[in-house]
Amino acid sequence: MSSARTALRRAGLGTALAATAVLTAAGVASAHVTVHPDSYAKGATDGALTFRVPDESDTASTTKVQLFLPTDHPLLGVLVSPHDGWTAKVTDTKLKTPVKTDDGTITDAVSEITWTGGKIGPGQYEDFDVAFGQLPDDTARLTFKTLQTYSDGKVVRWIEEAADGDEEPENPAPVLKLTSDTGTSAAPKASATTSAASASDSTARGLGVGGLVVGVLGLAAGAFAVVRSRRAQ
Repeated sequence: MSSARTALRRAGLGTALAATAVLTAAGVASAHVTVHPDSYAKGATDGALTFRVPDESDTASTTKVQLFLPTDHPLLGVLVSPHDGWTAKVTDTKLKTPVKTDDGTITDAVSEITWTGGKIGPGQYEDFDVAFGQLPDDTARLTFKTLQTYSDGKVVRWIEEAADGDEEPENPAPVLKLTSDTGTSAAPKASATTSAASASDSTARGLGVGGLVVGVLGLAAGAFAVVRSRRAQ
């Protein structure tokens, strides 16, 4: 009986350690600049994107965020939402290839948005909202390279892109996937609280499934150990 209890305790300890590893890995994987939602229909109109910027430093605060918008497949009609404590500087660029729309030909588009004046403390994050009039319909993804500057002078370059099938790079750029949905009108943007709750719910579900799998494996290992112990006795 003592051997069986010891085997079960070891199996339980292994399960707990495995679950902790799952939670730790999930935390590390999410600590980079991301765009929400992460997908939209091609050619969608009158929508908005939220860029979430976490502060990964233990001692320094984030004091500057530079977001670079693609100009080969430009976003049209870009507007920046006011953000308490932050000042946004919007830079326009003349397009190499003008875009024809129902309202006329567009020759300029926003290529960069820089937020300064605010502060994101260690262990905190900020959401920066950007509205658009229309997304391109001639590409499957949009990459938003981002530079994050800290109060100690460090600059993190979120500019790396992974090819399909490759592992996520160390400093990935936020990527928006464009789907082939027939609808072109985007649904009204949810509030930041709703978006955060949705993201948290999805994360919780994913971790819950992972934990369930780990738990089942742990119980199976414990049962096997008990049977083997009894046979040995």
